[in-house]
Amino acid sequence: MITGLFGITISYHRNLSHKSFKIPKWLEYLFAYCGVHALQGDPINWVSTHRYHHQFVDTEKDPHSPVQGFWFSYIIWIMEKRDGSIIEMIRKHRKLDNAADLEKQTFYRFIRKTYLLHPIALAVILYVIGGIPFFIWGTCVRTVMLLHVTFMVNSLCHLWGKQPWKTNDFSRNNWWMSLVAFGEGWHNNHHAFEYSARMGIEWWQFDLGWYVIVFLQAIGVATNVKLPSQSHKQKLAKR
Repeated sequence: MITGLFGITISYHRNLSHKSFKIPKWLEYLFAYCGVHALQGDPINWVSTHRYHHQFVDTEKDPHSPVQGFWFSYIIWIMEKRDGSIIEMIRKHRKLDNAADLEKQTFYRFIRKTYLLHPIALAVILYVIGGIPFFIWGTCVRTVMLLHVTFMVNSLCHLWGKQPWKTNDFSRNNWWMSLVAFGEGWHNNHHAFEYSARMGIEWWQFDLGWYVIVFLQAIGVATNVKLPSQSHKQKLAKR
């Protein structure tokens, strides 16, 4: 919940990648730091990769599209040769120039330079507190489970499910993925309205990430919360 919901879904994805809402800097950095411990990359690299995904969705330039095969989109893409913090496949097409908003901030540059030290430090702390069981469940199992959830969104949600919106890509809404991925399973909704803080657009579409954002908005912490307009929905709706 801490590293997956607050770190990846709310921070890395909705707040940093798409700027779906605003929160105070101290809270933005806190949530982003939670994401660091998910071991999915530092904020700059993660955000850059995801923005490329939307820019080149389901083409050969997409970092993790099933057009290059299911297993490529699931896990092989993450094993591509790296050049520093830049995935080699992306480097062929673009420089890491689509995350300048994060590059300008000292906090994110520091995290990029010291990235692996933070989850290692957490693993040591867990071991000191609770021994091998804390290390196994608090680091190994947690990290592997969350990685597979993310891999499934990248792959399964571009292959199986419903597509109520005309997005010109393979993104799909997958209800059961939304249960394990904090609402990220409503993937066709997301690709249709990538700026939206809410992915489960219908009232019955479970979206835990959205419920947290609603709470943050209710207590006056989250502002400029973006939602799809009715006209935009009518434009993309399949008749």
